[in-house]
Amino acid sequence: MVSLTLLSIPILAFKYIDYVSRSRSSENISEEVSLNKQLAYQVDLFLSVHPYSKPLALLVATLLLICLGGLALFGVKDDNLAECLWLSWTYVADSGNHTDSEKIGERLVSVSISFGGMLIFAMMLGLVSDAISEKFDSLRKGRSEVVEQNHTLILGWSDKLGSLLNQLAIANESLGGGIVVVMAERDKEEMELDIAKMEFNFKGTSVICRSGSPLILADLKKVSVSKARAIIVLAEDGNADQSDARALRTVLSLTGVKEGLRGHIVVELSDLDNEVLVKLVGGDLVETVVAHDVIGRLMIQCARQPGLAQIWEDILGFEHCEFYIKRWPQLDGMHFEDVLISFPDAIPCGVKVASLGGKIILNPDDSYVLKEGDEVLVIAEDDDTYAPAALPTVISNSFKVKEASFIHIARTARKPQKILLCGWRRDIDDMLVVWRGSLPQDFIVPKSTERILFCGWRRDMEDMIMVLDAFLAEGSELWMFNEVAEKEREKKLIDGGLDVSRLVNINLVNREGNAVIRRHLESLPLQSFDSILILADESVEDSAIQADSRSLATLLLIRDIQAKRLPMVTRAERGSFYQGSWIGEMQQASDKSVIISEILDPRTKNLLSMSKISDYVLSNELVSMALAMVAEDRQINDVLEELFAEEGNELQIRQADLYLREGEELSFYEIMLRARQRREVMIGYRMEKAERAAINPPAKSERRRWSGKDVFVVIAEKE
Repeated sequence: MVSLTLLSIPILAFKYIDYVSRSRSSENISEEVSLNKQLAYQVDLFLSVHPYSKPLALLVATLLLICLGGLALFGVKDDNLAECLWLSWTYVADSGNHTDSEKIGERLVSVSISFGGMLIFAMMLGLVSDAISEKFDSLRKGRSEVVEQNHTLILGWSDKLGSLLNQLAIANESLGGGIVVVMAERDKEEMELDIAKMEFNFKGTSVICRSGSPLILADLKKVSVSKARAIIVLAEDGNADQSDARALRTVLSLTGVKEGLRGHIVVELSDLDNEVLVKLVGGDLVETVVAHDVIGRLMIQCARQPGLAQIWEDILGFEHCEFYIKRWPQLDGMHFEDVLISFPDAIPCGVKVASLGGKIILNPDDSYVLKEGDEVLVIAEDDDTYAPAALPTVISNSFKVKEASFIHIARTARKPQKILLCGWRRDIDDMLVVWRGSLPQDFIVPKSTERILFCGWRRDMEDMIMVLDAFLAEGSELWMFNEVAEKEREKKLIDGGLDVSRLVNINLVNREGNAVIRRHLESLPLQSFDSILILADESVEDSAIQADSRSLATLLLIRDIQAKRLPMVTRAERGSFYQGSWIGEMQQASDKSVIISEILDPRTKNLLSMSKISDYVLSNELVSMALAMVAEDRQINDVLEELFAEEGNELQIRQADLYLREGEELSFYEIMLRARQRREVMIGYRMEKAERAAINPPAKSERRRWSGKDVFVVIAEKE
């Protein structure tokens, strides 16, 4: 009776308070809120605000049940209160413990306690089950925190991610692998499934995926952004301005991390015009790679110099040779001409000058003396595969640049220029640096006019035209064939800052048509072009598959039309394809003109490379390689920017007759020194019958007989 009375007291008190509150609020019925609703609201608020409210409520209910049950048992049994409380707990914990009860009152109380215990444990089981499910769901969806440091963090998801992960895995192979964390606004399971489908070996590198937004500081903290050694912000597929705007907001979020950033930020941008703003926001933390601009400039370079695309792939990727910067104290006081031949397993091509604040000078003068703090930029297979050695003694004095035999080499004469500098900068001395040293007397080789065809329209068409106008000889022709109306083309070029009337060396020829329709292409003199650039058209660049399908169709149509118009060369067999086959005819057409195809998906590139009907293919894979290199060493970005820019040094392919005579027997070192007479750094060669160039070749001191049809790869100033 006491237990029942105690149980009924809260109910009666609750009903009484509710009755009083209703009677007091009868005058203002519109604002009446019952005690039931108030209590329900407070309970709901408590359960939603406090994370441990459910276990706490369950604990209170359990203790209340034990206490009331103990009091009830104390009223029907002869035992003391402590024994009754313990017995009440046993009934709550195990509903079968009351079977030995004999009296009616004792049985009623024990059964009631057992029913309450079953209810308590059912609630407890539900809470435990929900907690376990929530934890597994959090792990499955990538909400857990990444406890790593010195890892590479990739923010965003694009079609370049596969190539980027592959390059990072190759770069970390010498270290036994590394950690790469990918965070994107995608489901974690989908990301892991897509990465698992990528057909390459991670070589010990672990890839960790997390779902989240780089614009939310809590998500950035979840992937240990402050402890990452490099952060790569990928451009989104789609509209260029929207992608760059999101990259800008991401950089703002990264700069707002309270703990600070240990590593640097590598941002992939889609439009060159947005680069200044991102650098302004990110400051010294940010290195930018403008993907669209890089591909456009590389296409022009490779169209003018067949074979350059393969060389860029070898240098940008980590599979062959790449750029490294390191300090060697034993080289202090040496001239660059001696440093050039001091590395048997690497090729020095520049110096990071400590006195100029770490500025990297590509292709410095031979008379430059390395000082304390200077570092040497080399091309080597890996950062631990090269070291300086004693100067070669195979040929005593011929290794000195000033005593090396030299063939008078053609060199385009430079025109005098008049430049006005308005204002004063603290680095004005760097801007006025003039290269010194005696150069041989060169004679002038006039440039020949060229005819180039652009198939498709890019959003940076005006930049490509200006670059071509600077490179080509006067009187060259640039044909533009696309579906954009001629008046609209002029408007787009003017909006981009290009005044067609101010072009000096090239004449624009506009043709309107669809590049995947044969009759439209047949209206063009395809057999007369020196180079043809198939561009990923602006209208389909958002879809890599659609853009590549269009480029592939255009390529096949152009090669077939060229093959039909060119006379067939009689050969028993051409490579692996016999005379008379359609692909054999297309391969013959490839000997007459160079076609550069802009390919976005690496899988399409592999198909074209196997068929050999497109001599040189560029893809987004090159951009992924550049991003990986800058992520591993941010100093390399200065080197790449100069090699991609309109001014300064660039990669060039030279004919062998510039450095040697037919059948002459020379070592690679000797040819390097002859190249230095032209102020060039020779980094490799390609033999007449070789499919690929040898960058940083071994056995540089060994002499060999060279052919006049061999070609050499050099770093030289743009002419």
